[in-house]
Amino acid sequence: MTTASTDETADEFERHRSRLFGLAYRLLGSAGEAEDAVQDAYLRYSGADRTRIEHPAAWLAKVVTNLCLTRLTSARARRERYVGAWLPEPVITSDGTLGPLESAEQRDAVSLAMLVLLERLTPTERAVYVLREAFGYGHREIAGVLELGEANCRQLYRRAVRRVGEARWRFEPAPERQRELVASFLAAARGGDLAGLEKLLAAEVTWTSDGGGKVSAARRPVHGRDKVCRLVLGGAERFAAGLEYTAIEVNGGVGLAAWAGGRLAAVVSFELRGESITQVRVVVNPDKLGFVRRQLAEA
Repeated sequence: MTTASTDETADEFERHRSRLFGLAYRLLGSAGEAEDAVQDAYLRYSGADRTRIEHPAAWLAKVVTNLCLTRLTSARARRERYVGAWLPEPVITSDGTLGPLESAEQRDAVSLAMLVLLERLTPTERAVYVLREAFGYGHREIAGVLELGEANCRQLYRRAVRRVGEARWRFEPAPERQRELVASFLAAARGGDLAGLEKLLAAEVTWTSDGGGKVSAARRPVHGRDKVCRLVLGGAERFAAGLEYTAIEVNGGVGLAAWAGGRLAAVVSFELRGESITQVRVVVNPDKLGFVRRQLAEA
């Protein structure tokens, strides 16, 4: 392959990289693994006979999907051995990393809540669901990507929809109001304001921490307003001293980055319904903070 053709291959691939990363991330729930899958796809693309690739976008989507299916099989085994609660790797989305998020539906599709729900699916169900819901593929196209029958793909999609359940985005307040509620939560947490916390947290609120056994974190989700309030107030010193917080957009929703002496220590995401916080997800596993750390450094 000549230098010119190598440059052309790289330029052509770059036009698809963002979309491919978004596909791989939705399939894997890991930004680091998604980057690896996209890089592997580039290596295959650069070594392929370009004259036999009529539609590069479709060819690359098929390669990335199948690379991710292979990774999902091994990822399931690793997650069975995972220490504590497992959460997806967070991504800052205000920079367009996962594409335009202009509607509630688009934000919901990349939310940590949705990625957690996708863990209920088999790898093939997940691929069918993501290709259909997030990328608008028809069942015939999906069948071509996965090399399955069209009727089988329809059945897999129906099964996936049942397992994932109805979307929750329709209950979310406007983004600006979400930011106000999270700011109020942070102020109440840092000030040890029990009444303020009780007003903000839904009765059925759940707090999930992911330390991966590498950082101290609750091993199981904490359910209920009273228990979450005790957890937050018990760690009030941690909220009030030693950490600084900046507001960020995490997976299409409002979130916080927590800093300890210039080091990213945690990413916190919130799920809201009406005027109440219903989910708090805290990622403190340092292995899952590298992508966000790099995003913030490049901002």
